[in-house]
Amino acid sequence: ARSPKVSLGRYSPGSPGFDVLPMRRTSVNMSRGRRGGFLARALAGEKPELITLVAMVCASLVAYYALSGGRGSYGSSGGVNTLAKGFASVSTFKPAKDIQWASVQSSCAPSSSGAMSVLVTGSAGFVGFHVSLALKERGFGVLGIDNVNDYYPPILKRARLAKLTQAGVMTIEADLNDKHTVRKALDACKFTHVLHLAAQAGVRYAVKNPGAYVHSNVAGFVNLLEEIVHTSPTPALVYASSSSVYGLNEKTPFSEDDRVDRPASLYAATKKADEALAHTYNHIHGLAVTGLRFFTVYGSYGRPDMAYFSFANNIVRNKPITIFQGEGGKELARDFTHISDVVAGVVAALETSEISGKKPDGAKPAVRLFNLGNTHPVTVSDFVSVLEKHLGKTAIREYVPMPKTGDVPFTHADVSRAASELGYAPHTSLDEGLRKFAEWYLDFCAGSACAEIQAYKPS
Repeated sequence: ARSPKVSLGRYSPGSPGFDVLPMRRTSVNMSRGRRGGFLARALAGEKPELITLVAMVCASLVAYYALSGGRGSYGSSGGVNTLAKGFASVSTFKPAKDIQWASVQSSCAPSSSGAMSVLVTGSAGFVGFHVSLALKERGFGVLGIDNVNDYYPPILKRARLAKLTQAGVMTIEADLNDKHTVRKALDACKFTHVLHLAAQAGVRYAVKNPGAYVHSNVAGFVNLLEEIVHTSPTPALVYASSSSVYGLNEKTPFSEDDRVDRPASLYAATKKADEALAHTYNHIHGLAVTGLRFFTVYGSYGRPDMAYFSFANNIVRNKPITIFQGEGGKELARDFTHISDVVAGVVAALETSEISGKKPDGAKPAVRLFNLGNTHPVTVSDFVSVLEKHLGKTAIREYVPMPKTGDVPFTHADVSRAASELGYAPHTSLDEGLRKFAEWYLDFCAGSACAEIQAYKPS
C-alpha cells in the first residue's frame, strides 16, 4: 500500500436463462454459530442501522422480482429483458459474444512487475473512462466491462471506448448479470483489484424506470460480489457510492458518519443498498471493500444527462436552460467536483486498499468509506455564469420549481477522512474545471459532430 503522505499528483484527461442472483456456497470460514450470533445481536437491537440497511436491500430485491417476474423473458431482440411490461427498458440484456481472450489477457497484464491489475466495471462511462486511462498510464493492467446501454446516446460511450482502445485498454461488452462472462473475465486475469463503477445513473429517471436501477445497481452488484469472493486469490474491491445517499440529511458538510437511512430517491436507495451489501461480504468473506461517495462530478467526456452538459448543449444553440429552485425560490447548490480530482481519489483508494481475506485470528480488512468532493458548494446560477464565460455565449435562463423526483437542494462534502487516509486534496477550481470542459466541448462538438448528443433530452 502507498503511504497517504505521498503526493497524488495530477491527472490531465486529454446466456439467455441466466441466474439473476446466483447463490453459491457460503464461506467455509463461517460457522453456523457465528452467523447466528451476528444476527441475534442485530435482532436484539445492538445493530439498528444494520437492520435498516438489510431491510433496504431486501426491499430492493423484492422490487426487482416484482418488476421482472423473477426471471427474464425472451424479447424480440433475442436478449433477456429483465424489466416488467409498462417500463421502458434502457437496453435489453444480451449475453457477451465474440470475446478475444488473448486481447483480454494482454489488456489486463501490468507493464511492470508488482503493478496492480484492475477490472474496471463501467469503463465506457464517464468516471470509468478517465480512471482506466489514468491506471494504464501508471503501468497497471486494466480490463473494462460495460454493457454500453442507451440511457444516453451511445455515440459518446463509443468515443470513450475508442480512446481506451488507443491506450491499450480493452472493454468486454457485457452485462454484470451475465455471470458466465464475469466469471471468465476474473479467471482470465489475476486481478489484484476490482473497481466497480458500473451503475444505472440519474436521480430523476428512476421515477420512470425503477427496474433498471435494481437490475444494474443491486442485482448486478450482488452477482459481481459472488464471483469476486469465489476467486482465488480474492481481489480487493473499490466501488462507487454517491453523495445522494445523504438524502434528507440537513447537517452540513456531509460526513461519512452522518445518518444515511433516509434516501430521497430510488437511485440513492440502491446506492445505500450497495454499501450494505459491501459490508455484508466483508463480514462473511473478509472481502476488502472501499466505498467512494462522489459529489457531482463534471468534466470532459462527461454525461449528457448531467446539468452542466445539458446547459452547454442549449447555450451554444441559443435554447433556454431550466434551472430548478427549492422551496420559496431558494437556489440549489452543489459541491461540483472536477474529474481530475475524483480520479486522484479513486487511484489513491486502490493503492491503499488492504488485501482481501480473513486472518487466522478471524480479523478481517476494515470497511472503508470516503467522500470525494470539492468542499466548495456553488449555486447553479453561479455555475451557469462561469460556464457562459468559457463558452462565450449568454444563457437564456428559465427558473422553475424543483420537481418531486428525489433531487436534494444542497450538497457539501466533508473530505477530512479522505485527506487523512488517502492524501486526497482537490485542487481544481470551478473556473479552471469549466474552462477545460468548455474547451473540450467546443472541439468535440464542432460542426454537427454532437447533433445526436445535443438533441438528447435528459429524462
